[in-house]
Amino acid sequence: MTVFLELTIYPKFRLFNIKNKNNIFNFMIVINTNLWNHFIIINKQMLTDTHCHLFYDDLKNDIKNVLQRAKDLGVERFICVATNLEDAEECLNLANNFDSIWASAGIHPHDAGAAPHGFQEDLKRLLDQEKMIAVGEMGLDYFRNLSDKKKQQKVFRLQIEIAQELKLPIIFHNREADSDLISILSEFPGVLGVAHCFSSTLETAKKLIEMGYYISFSGNLTFKNSHLPMVASELPLENILVETDCPYLSPVPFRGKPNEPGRVRFVAEKLSDIHKMSIEAIARITSDNASRLFGID
Repeated sequence: MTVFLELTIYPKFRLFNIKNKNNIFNFMIVINTNLWNHFIIINKQMLTDTHCHLFYDDLKNDIKNVLQRAKDLGVERFICVATNLEDAEECLNLANNFDSIWASAGIHPHDAGAAPHGFQEDLKRLLDQEKMIAVGEMGLDYFRNLSDKKKQQKVFRLQIEIAQELKLPIIFHNREADSDLISILSEFPGVLGVAHCFSSTLETAKKLIEMGYYISFSGNLTFKNSHLPMVASELPLENILVETDCPYLSPVPFRGKPNEPGRVRFVAEKLSDIHKMSIEAIARITSDNASRLFGID
């Protein structure tokens, strides 16, 4: 006998879990209550949100419900990415309390100016923990320039050196710093990682892939008039990851609202449209890529 369980997750949407006689989840129907004749079938192929900031209070204080809402959308693995040493402790705590969460530790370019002297030892201590799987978020941001460029570059290099020493992948941020970013990464040919929330040019994406890096797309892939669909269409899927960067960058149709990890589903659906492949195939490929890069199962 089939059992229907109604859940309410987002405004204007109702979700029905469809289970078989063994109570095993098969798929879900999402009904837009403004368009009753419009149905979306969600297969339970697993997705991975490779970049979420779950330590923000609105997410952390409701974490069990946040993870359940994500699971209902087929998102079952999460990488909680830190932006400084304090965030990294919170990411680690979440990872130690939930099997589906892993953590990273690093210093964001916005925080580079405040990086304490000798931060490397504290960073290594954090990265020595079992569920720490990457160094980051690190990188360069010449758009907002909240830290001096030279200090950003120094802290970026120091963190890549740690990743090289510990044989861990890096998660890096890049805004309007393509040339310096590629120059610095070129100094460390043995290091692998991902360009998170990619927003740059096709030329830069191809150069990073040539260097062995992955490209990760976030909610901005779904934005109207974005150049990113063109970029994504030209890249091999075996080098692509998906993420939310939550609580930022909610995808369409939630743009402008606080983001959640479950909404990586909408990024994956956009990729499936771009590459004319099923959402199941996109979920499988991007999750396999995440497993390969971060060593998670």
